[in-house]
Amino acid sequence: MEAHHKQITVYSECVEGAPVIYLPVAMGDGSEVYKRCRELDCPPFTLVAIGGLDWNRELSPWACDGTIRDAEPFGGQAAGFLDELLKQIIPQAESSLPQPPAWRGVAGYSLAGLFALWALWQTDVFERAASASGSLWFPGFIDYARERTMTATPDATYLSLGKKETKTPNRMMRHVLDDTRAMEELFIERDIPTTLELNPGNHFAQTDLRMVRGIHWILTH
Repeated sequence: MEAHHKQITVYSECVEGAPVIYLPVAMGDGSEVYKRCRELDCPPFTLVAIGGLDWNRELSPWACDGTIRDAEPFGGQAAGFLDELLKQIIPQAESSLPQPPAWRGVAGYSLAGLFALWALWQTDVFERAASASGSLWFPGFIDYARERTMTATPDATYLSLGKKETKTPNRMMRHVLDDTRAMEELFIERDIPTTLELNPGNHFAQTDLRMVRGIHWILTH
């Protein structure tokens, strides 16, 4: 399936009423993530992988400079992608299912993890969210989340981070653990069942496995 040049891949076990999780992917078609979900004995669910994104532009909630000098800036077009997701991708993906899902989740790694959480302040469509090594260092995001009411209170949220992610010369990213803990506290204050998992390695270690652990957690909590 294609929507606006995005590659939409639906993996479904065709269990009636199983939940659906939407996952923007940086590369590939999500097949490795889905395969590992099966290996980890995730309950039946449908995974909708969305590829072909302009990553820095379409997953950032507002514009800001790149993380280092001369790096690509963040375009701040997440609202446009969310609109496309709600109005085109979700109806298209779910039209092939035997019946509507029990609930919808949104998951993502890195900048897509930031998008997954930001979406909870924009729409009540997603009842659970998983942010694996999410870019919660993004300038202004924690303050944004603190100052605003969520559109709907999700049933569960999952956060994770690599233990070595703060060991970076990059000033913007150095406080990512503090920001992730602040987000965990915010969810707990709002009575949302939440976990924060710290994994070995840096940002690029075992990315598929980290994402799968997040998906497994929101499917079973």
